[in-house]
Amino acid sequence: MLGSVEFAEDMVVADFEAGVGTLTRLSDQRVDTVVVVVEPTPKSIEVGVRAVELARERAVARLVIVANRVRSDADLEVVRAAFPDCEVVPVPDDPKIVEADRKGVAPIDLAPDAPAVRALIGLAENLAGLTPAAA
Repeated sequence: MLGSVEFAEDMVVADFEAGVGTLTRLSDQRVDTVVVVVEPTPKSIEVGVRAVELARERAVARLVIVANRVRSDADLEVVRAAFPDCEVVPVPDDPKIVEADRKGVAPIDLAPDAPAVRALIGLAENLAGLTPAAA
């Protein structure tokens, strides 16, 4: 559907359902970057590995792994070990995200200096090419 739309901007961000179903239907046209969000759990990492495989089959130029809800260095290391050839961006587990969801507000509006919000701003800047890639 997005392929048939003309956009005034060079960037479109689409948030798809969890899992790999969307990637199985992903066209390799006009897709520069795929962001795969995983949590440091075996099931999430298993699904993330499959998502990366599908993205690579479609020759996506850039893969970014978001290590979501990271609680420790060990959590981050589990994700990095599972995706050794990918850019990994950690987002810490942050109660302000849950609080914002409960209040029905954007986390950036509730707590712009919260660690997870700062990490997500950094991710957005990275994806927009405003900051260097994380490792």
